[in-house]
Amino acid sequence: MAGGRMPNFLRPRSIQARTALMSAIVSLVVLTVIGTGLDIAIRNRIHSHLFMDTQRVATDWIASMGPNGIPAPSATHDDLVQLVDSGNRVITASRAASGRPPLTSPFPTGQDRLQYRIECPDKGRCVALTAVRVLPVQSRLFWNGEPHAVYAGRTEPGLLASRRLELFIAIGVLLMTAGWTWASWRAAGRTLRPVREIREKVTEISVRDLSLRVPQPSGRDEIAELARASNNFLERLDTSVRQQRHFASMVSHELRTPLAGLRTQLEEALLYREETDPYETIRTAVRTTERCQAIIDEMLTVARVRTAATTEPEPVDLGALAREEAAARTDGVPVRTEVKDEVTVLGNRVQLCGVLTNLLVNAQRHAYSEVEVTVERAGDEAVVTVLDDGDGIAPEDRERVFEPFVRLKDGRRRDPKGTGLGLALCRVTADAHHGTLRVEDSPRGARFVLRLPLPAGS
Repeated sequence: MAGGRMPNFLRPRSIQARTALMSAIVSLVVLTVIGTGLDIAIRNRIHSHLFMDTQRVATDWIASMGPNGIPAPSATHDDLVQLVDSGNRVITASRAASGRPPLTSPFPTGQDRLQYRIECPDKGRCVALTAVRVLPVQSRLFWNGEPHAVYAGRTEPGLLASRRLELFIAIGVLLMTAGWTWASWRAAGRTLRPVREIREKVTEISVRDLSLRVPQPSGRDEIAELARASNNFLERLDTSVRQQRHFASMVSHELRTPLAGLRTQLEEALLYREETDPYETIRTAVRTTERCQAIIDEMLTVARVRTAATTEPEPVDLGALAREEAAARTDGVPVRTEVKDEVTVLGNRVQLCGVLTNLLVNAQRHAYSEVEVTVERAGDEAVVTVLDDGDGIAPEDRERVFEPFVRLKDGRRRDPKGTGLGLALCRVTADAHHGTLRVEDSPRGARFVLRLPLPAGS
């Protein structure tokens, strides 16, 4: 058994069984120690009473001695009492001790006149006795100074002599251990019942149906926290799977049309070789391939932002970032930047730069003469506003523009080669930074507002 560990074949598989077994072992050890101490205490208590009684009997015997040094007959009784000389020879004895050898040996010394002893003969019960050496004045008076002693004893009660005390204590220890083990089994069973219910419900959940949730017990203990965490995980997983399915269906729909057109053109070139210009077919195929590649690249970018592992955020100065991006937009209508408050957020600089770039490209595409970028602080949030002076976005389309591959009629007219993933990527990036990106009301044009939380204490 390496390291004192229990072999696997002896270790119960159930946590409830392991808990009950451990409780049984601990309670058996503790109760055995308590039982041993109780046995010793009871024995000492009984012996203490016996010693007190035998000491009283011995002193009474000494006090009742007549002129000849023999106790008066009235003082004798059924206790084991003997008067012995210095040679440990019995001079006289009570009726119960008559005919017996000396109850104990050796003879008590002068320095220790009173001694408590327990003698256990080969046959019969043990005897708890008191050995009292007669005072020297009495020895000189009765026996010419020869030392004498009185032995007074009583046999142990049957509870001690027959080991019934240990038997009763052992039975009590076993019964209490069994009761404690049963209580631990029941308590562990009640504690683990929600876990079994959670396990049964989890086995019913599949990728096809992630709408099920595990039972959530009340309270704030570890099992309740586990159930809440599991339900939160299932909620996020369900949302992610639904988004992936929706995203995959839209991607397949967007790619199906150009691929179908490409296949049709190639088949026509093969079937009607004399009537088809091969160079024009190749140029059309290249343009279609470029569009498919653009869709795939944008799709991978969105997927990376959604599933990217959490990295250590870095401080990003939104005012400086807005100035840099506005200065880089030299094509198209001019971009004017106004930084009302210097605000710094924690996030991924590259991703936030991509958000501003996409918003500025979209605004320049629809603006007539100017794009305004404003950076300011509102409470505990940093607010970046991108406003163009174009025709704006209808209220019913303000959420649709953030869906992947959704392109409004004006957007398709102004940028026929677009993929419809730019604003969707901006919304995903804002969500990843625990912020929001919405189209809000404005007197003219489209007003995109990015809100990001500021670090605590800033």
